[in-house]
Amino acid sequence: MGAPSTRLRVRVSPGSRRRGVAGRVGEIWKLRVTPPAESGRANAAVLRLLAETVGVPRRAVSLVSGHGARDKIVELDGVDLAEAERRLEGASA
Repeated sequence: MGAPSTRLRVRVSPGSRRRGVAGRVGEIWKLRVTPPAESGRANAAVLRLLAETVGVPRRAVSLVSGHGARDKIVELDGVDLAEAERRLEGASA
């Protein structure tokens, strides 16, 4: 059996003053990133933020869907859902 992986639903607020995990609404994690939503900069910032917050390498985080939308699905390799959510909850503002 391979390493665990999980998918998260996130809603992104690009161009925010501060970056971080803003909390959770139902199944969706709200994330704030400072770069604007242009040329993939906000998406890259989301992936970095999730990697840092959950404690996995950046290469272990990928955008599955929602490249041009606020609502996205992100896959995290090397961590299960319960652990990912525990770490996000600990980081939420």
